[in-house]
Amino acid sequence: MKLNEEQLSFLKNLIEPARIQIRDEIGEDYSHDELGGVYGYPDVLIKVVSTGEISQIMTYAYEQDIPVVVRGAGTGLVGAAVAVRGGIMLETTLMNHILELDEENLTVTVESGVLLMELAQFAEEHQFLYPPDPGEKSATIGGNISTNAGGMRAVKYGVTRDYVRGLTVVLPNGRVERFGGKIVKNSSGYSLKDLMIGSEGTLGIITEAILKLVPLPDKSVSLLVPYKKMEDAIGTVPEIIKLKTTPTAIEFMEREVLLFAEEFLGKKFPDTKSSAYLLLTFDGNSASQVEGEYEKVARYCLEHGAEDVFIVDTPERKDSVWSARGAFLEAIKASTSEMDECDVVVPRNRVADFIHFTHDLSRKHDIRIPSFGHAGDGNLHIYICRDELKENLWKQKLTEVFAEMYEMAMRLGGAVSGEHGVGYAKKKYLEDQLGEVQIEIMRGIKKVFDPKGLLNPEKVI
Repeated sequence: MKLNEEQLSFLKNLIEPARIQIRDEIGEDYSHDELGGVYGYPDVLIKVVSTGEISQIMTYAYEQDIPVVVRGAGTGLVGAAVAVRGGIMLETTLMNHILELDEENLTVTVESGVLLMELAQFAEEHQFLYPPDPGEKSATIGGNISTNAGGMRAVKYGVTRDYVRGLTVVLPNGRVERFGGKIVKNSSGYSLKDLMIGSEGTLGIITEAILKLVPLPDKSVSLLVPYKKMEDAIGTVPEIIKLKTTPTAIEFMEREVLLFAEEFLGKKFPDTKSSAYLLLTFDGNSASQVEGEYEKVARYCLEHGAEDVFIVDTPERKDSVWSARGAFLEAIKASTSEMDECDVVVPRNRVADFIHFTHDLSRKHDIRIPSFGHAGDGNLHIYICRDELKENLWKQKLTEVFAEMYEMAMRLGGAVSGEHGVGYAKKKYLEDQLGEVQIEIMRGIKKVFDPKGLLNPEKVI
């Protein structure tokens, strides 16, 4: 939709000039998200500063039938924050204030534009932990909530949904509602708060969040465990879980990806001689508790195929290992001309089957498919790399590989997204997974919240 001059004039009078851009003034970065592949420019970009301001804009947009898309830091990977139908884009990065730390209720209240790394640092400075730990630390909390982001600590602590106590939301018609609060239990009707989490900006605009914190663990140690084969590494994971230990994270990685990260960061990883690795972390409030857990796991790994176990317990080693793990996405991206991502989740005892399947796919289609992911919760990040392929062949192979991977994920009892969402790019695969009845229920929910279909149109369903 193209806004007319009267509509543009209204918005210009509502917002101070430094925070509004019109058409050609809008930079190329705002036409796509982090991965690219889905493009579209808004007619107007507004850097919003408050719930009240968003309410005013949405009231007008609803009256005028103007589509609206909300964008945080733009780090998404499925085109969810792209203005595919033009209209208004609201950027929330100026709503970046931590509003309250409630140490008695173990909650922190933040605006939606606060970055994950800012919240994590704030919590740690006050001896608390905000457990959700997605790989992209520069994402906004609003974006994390909108996609129900997971991350590496999900195996022990859970995902973003498990830490959202309350939300302030602007509805598509401009009304402001507060869902949930600081209470721990709530069995009072449908959980509208939980409907908002993971809805990718299609039901309402999250402006503030009350988040649960936990006390900061005193001790944290990681283990880096090399294996000759990926199947051996991942096959160990269900058995590790059955040892009655509680690892904070269980990551898997292949040698190829480690080498990309070394080159990308310009620093050496502790070991790159093996084909596959598990990276486990343990935390707790006493050294004896943490040592007891990681020693039991280390002993089991060595007795069941591990080539070695490296203890990562110094700041230097932790930086070497975890900086490499954090750079995997950017390192793979730097190794190719273009890429797309498959963010599937399968039962954790089927992870090895799925990774083996991607190796077969790579050979079958003669295309590079590196991967890494969260072995502890079955969430896999698979990347299809274009390299030197011509445009037509790249699009053909991408379509074929995606179709086969999502079909296999569903066959193994999995789902099309573990933490990055559906957005615009993965809608077809969601329909294949859920079927007509569930998609119609979701459309019904969308219609109740957004009867005109103005908020983040053409996303998810």
